[in-house]
Amino acid sequence: MAKVYLNGEFVAEEEASVNVFDHGLLYGDGIFEGIRAYEGYVFQLDQHLDRLYRSARIINLDIPHSLEEMKEIILDTLRENQFQDAYIRPLITRGKGSLGLSPTSCESPTVIVICKEWRTLYDEELYRQGLRAITSSVRNQPVDGLPPTVKSLNYLTNVLASLQATRWDADEAIMLDGRGYVSEGAADNLFIYRKGEVFSPPVVNNLPGVTRRVLLDILKEKGYSVREEDFGLAELYSAEEVFLSGTAAEVISVVEVDGRQIGEGKPGELSRELRRSFDELTGQEDTGTPIYG
Repeated sequence: MAKVYLNGEFVAEEEASVNVFDHGLLYGDGIFEGIRAYEGYVFQLDQHLDRLYRSARIINLDIPHSLEEMKEIILDTLRENQFQDAYIRPLITRGKGSLGLSPTSCESPTVIVICKEWRTLYDEELYRQGLRAITSSVRNQPVDGLPPTVKSLNYLTNVLASLQATRWDADEAIMLDGRGYVSEGAADNLFIYRKGEVFSPPVVNNLPGVTRRVLLDILKEKGYSVREEDFGLAELYSAEEVFLSGTAAEVISVVEVDGRQIGEGKPGELSRELRRSFDELTGQEDTGTPIYG
């Protein structure tokens, strides 16, 4: 049974608990990250921690550890569990407080790190065949509210979109923003490819994905024209390829959206190439932080 880091201690996962007055539980008042370790290296750890601390600043949450201390906590959690390949989830909540909404009652943040042995988010067959997706009627969070650029504990919008996909027997939901532009998947960033150009929504109406940034760099190195700009459903439906990226999902093709076949109805050459290139970057010192070293 895996051990969880909880406020300075390693606790068996079945014994780990938070106070019922924790504002992360009561109000979703907190932040988290999803991070991967491959073959003894934590992929893009600094970039993930930069995003974690950026999210904290946006919601005015003081993480009680420096970035370097948080890095060691994550590595120590992996060592404690003797993991080489894992999904890692650090969470910081506002902490225990009153039933009132104001966070001024919260005594100190709760810091949790969960690690699980992990391979892929989707079944391997879906990586070979591609996903079927729907566009959700649930719009993504507005940029003038709690922007989707914050990886907060309040993921109810994404949960509702995912439930809708399940009800319609789809593998993933694609969300639009309040203006009707394509935003992101319920759990992933989104790309389309058409006439030699790759498009991805700008990171204003969606999460600034770490894997997304890695793919953008790969695409530019390979000489592809990449445009980060708004696009709508017409561009999505008429794309030659649609693919998603994320820490858990890595890179996966979408072959159908709202009953419309995308391209040839199977993973395209570009998405397959990107998946191979991404795989080559993981599990190495150039792109990862060694767990044991």
